Amino acid sequence: MTMEGRFLALDVGTRRIGVAASAPGGMAMPLETVDARDRGKAARRLVDLMMEHKSPAVVVGWPLDMQGREGRAVERVEKFMSFVRKEMARRGVEIEIHQWDERLTTTAADRMLIEADLSRSRRKEAIDQVAACHILQGFLEFRERL
Repeated sequence: MTMEGRFLALDVGTRRIGVAASAPGGMAMPLETVDARDRGKAARRLVDLMMEHKSPAVVVGWPLDMQGREGRAVERVEKFMSFVRKEMARRGVEIEIHQWDERLTTTAADRMLIEADLSRSRRKEAIDQVAACHILQGFLEFRERL
């Protein structure tokens, strides 16, 4: 990992985008939740975060179905990421974008938050960021093994 920048991960949903960032020691930490309903505004915020954290790469959760196939969810994420790529190009930002299989990350995140005894409303606030942490942690651990 580049010491000057932090990897970011995105859990792209229809209403919210969970964002996580790498921390020293190779840990993924929750960063923020971005409102996804205005795709242009969301793309601008995400590129702001990439620049602010000097990200060498962004890892995007790739919502494959349980058989590992791409479907409507992947199309939705691809469409959103086209907004992000356009915003990156508009600002001259060149950052690698990696796709990462996100199957069961939301389930794992929800389980973890339930075990932490968070109320339903608090889980709703945190779930997307925690799912992004699971995506990023998997990616970081995979990179360590290379």
